[in-house]
Amino acid sequence: MTETLIPALPQCPRLSRLFRLQFERAQDAWVLLYPEGMVQLNQSAAEILRRCDGRRQLDDIVAELQALFQVDGIRPQVVALLQEGQSRGWID
Repeated sequence: MTETLIPALPQCPRLSRLFRLQFERAQDAWVLLYPEGMVQLNQSAAEILRRCDGRRQLDDIVAELQALFQVDGIRPQVVALLQEGQSRGWID
């Protein structure tokens, strides 16, 4: 059985230039647009990706989200979403 290696997340993750994050009033949700379609995001995923600007470090993103949602210990969920986004090409 081979193990799939997950590439390391960038220190300051940023949304790929192939994708655009925007709020769609018709769907009352944040979406990630790309040439072949669109991904509708839940609130937490949108808040994570909104902070992926290439300037904020992962620790800063986690700290901001913990303050926003008033919870501790969300780093594993943030990392998991960013890793999934990286595997899908959303994150550079």
